[in-house]
Amino acid sequence: MKNYPFVILLICALCFSSCSKETIKKNYTFKGAVFGTTYKITYLNTDENYKENIDSLFLKMNNSLSTYISDSEISRVNRDEENVELDPYFIEVFKKSKRIFKETNGYFDPTVGNLVNAWGFGPKKTKLDLTEAEVAKEMQFVGFDKLQLENSTIKKEFPGIYLDFNSIAKGFGIDVVARFLESKNVKSYLVEIGGEIRTKGFKEADKPWLVKLVDPINADGSGFKTLNLSNKSMATSGNYRKFRISESGKKFVHTVNPKTGYAQESNLLSASVIADLDCADVDAYATAFMAMGLEKTKNFLKKNSKIKAILLYTNENGNLEEYTNYTYK
Repeated sequence: MKNYPFVILLICALCFSSCSKETIKKNYTFKGAVFGTTYKITYLNTDENYKENIDSLFLKMNNSLSTYISDSEISRVNRDEENVELDPYFIEVFKKSKRIFKETNGYFDPTVGNLVNAWGFGPKKTKLDLTEAEVAKEMQFVGFDKLQLENSTIKKEFPGIYLDFNSIAKGFGIDVVARFLESKNVKSYLVEIGGEIRTKGFKEADKPWLVKLVDPINADGSGFKTLNLSNKSMATSGNYRKFRISESGKKFVHTVNPKTGYAQESNLLSASVIADLDCADVDAYATAFMAMGLEKTKNFLKKNSKIKAILLYTNENGNLEEYTNYTYK
């Protein structure tokens, strides 16, 4: 009986110690640079800053997929090194690219890399004005069906096929971060890299993740349109900023059409794609739509209603117009 007060005091002390170690959950936002652009990540109601973990993931992705790093896996594949054993990042992006290549009838095609370089939009920055014969020569290396994945290695139909995953890498990077946060039981986040976005859940007080999109047509006088991106991904591709003018005065855009090999501007100026899919998927679709042009993209959207898009194009009078199957907030 005389020991009871001591036991009670010990229990109280343990309870107090346990309570004092409880971490106060808070919201985090941090920024940085990656993939030749910037990123911003916000996640809510958690007890840890994961910036170092996420930067480490970015480093691993770069070492796998960056054509700007000479000893990355993709660079070694492009040099035709034998038996390059590929990591899970490369394999996942390859398989996803193969699927979307088929879905878009070849308008999304990462084997267009040689032509991206030749037209001056890759790491080599050659900035050539290719002749018809030179384009035809490079086109023999274009076609994702000329590559196969066998036992974690790439088999090429022709040596010299050059892979370039830049048109899907930002979206995939976002997906990798999103999966990491979900593995840490984060219920609400927004991940943005270079304008591509993926969100989950809602902001505080159950408010949706809203994003303002510049409205160049300015139809309602506000200059912006508001998109509800809660639990969705969005990616935009456009040629109005990424282009060059050659010495001969010709305009070349960064979207190389894998069907023709040319870097020529169509009437479609930009494509923003929104869907409840991986961000890598919408990133790839946006690239494909720019190569397809307006009419083929509209037909694709009619057959794939889960994919929403906002398309800016010039009409026959040269005026800017919008086509969309997305319902604004």
